[in-house]
Amino acid sequence: MSTTDSNKTVVKDFIDGLFTKGDLGAVDTHLAEDFINHDPPFGVTPDREGMRDAGSMMRAAFPDWHSDLHALIAEGDLVVERFTAGGTQRGEVMGVPPTGKTVSLPGINIWRLRDGLIVERWGRLDDLGFREQLGVAS
Repeated sequence: MSTTDSNKTVVKDFIDGLFTKGDLGAVDTHLAEDFINHDPPFGVTPDREGMRDAGSMMRAAFPDWHSDLHALIAEGDLVVERFTAGGTQRGEVMGVPPTGKTVSLPGINIWRLRDGLIVERWGRLDDLGFREQLGVAS
């Protein structure tokens, strides 16, 4: 398997593990100790624990949260992921009590890997659209 194919597998396994399966240990398995998240979502910290918190928060509010992969492109040490995540709100999130609504969150992430581990993330999520679906944005 080439390095780019291996990097794609690491990213896919991380996303599937943390966000689709709710395995908080995916952070320890796939993120380097010095991981930096350049665009941390929803006010989490820009480190490994922030990614774990993001996964935990989404799974607590949306127990069926999953990420559908639309494209996974790699070159060198970079992997680009285009996805739509979503789930049904069964718990509180961002101060919003459970609504039973199904919401979606499209986005694009760029991941940089080193020695088989993810070391950086840059992302663009449709935060505004997500907040509008929850009723916390106008």
